Order: sequence, then C-alpha cells, then structure tokens
Amino acid sequence: MLSYFALGLLVFVALVLFYGIIAIHDIPYLIAKQREHPHQDAIHVAGWVSLFTLHVIWPFLWIWATLYRPERGWGFQALKEEQAHERHDIERLQQQLEELQHRLQALETRPPRTDA
Repeated sequence: MLSYFALGLLVFVALVLFYGIIAIHDIPYLIAKQREHPHQDAIHVAGWVSLFTLHVIWPFLWIWATLYRPERGWGFQALKEEQAHERHDIERLQQQLEELQHRLQALETRPPRTDA
C-alpha cells in the first residue's frame, strides 16, 4: 500500500512540475496579451521554443513583453515630444542670443557720450 502511495505522489509531483514549467513559460505571453502587445503571437511561439532551448531566451521574452505599454507604445513618441520641446527651447535661445548680439553691436558702434 505504501508503494502505491509513493508512486501516486511521484506522478503527482511530476505532473505539477510539468504544468508549472509550462505555466511559467506562458507568463511573457500573458503580459503581452494584457498590454495588447502587437507581437503577442510571436512571444507566445517563442515561449514554446524556449522550452526546447533550455529556457535561454525566456528572460528576453519577458523583457520584450514588458517593454510595450498601450498608453505610450514603445515610448518613442514621448521621446519625440521631448526632443521637439527641447528643439523649441534651443531655437528660442538662439533668437535671444542673436538679439543680444545685435544690441551689443549697436552699443559698440554708437559714438561715445561726452557728458562733462
């Protein structure tokens, strides 16, 4: 009777480990699906391929799945907006610098005042 219990326990542990490994490899796909990732099918397939590559690519799949966010996409739009804002500031500063240079040049070419 104890032998059957041990065999049942061994089968149970093997099934739980097998299911656990498969469940862990679906985590990047579930993240991608939740975030409406445009490459979620590729992430899902790569997760299954990761089972056969000794789990080497799984961390990269997790990173790939977490990089995308629905509200900002890949994040490049925010970068473009920030660069456009900085470009506007630079143009404004260049304009101020030119105005100051013209004022300085006008002051230097003006004849000296003789207040005595």
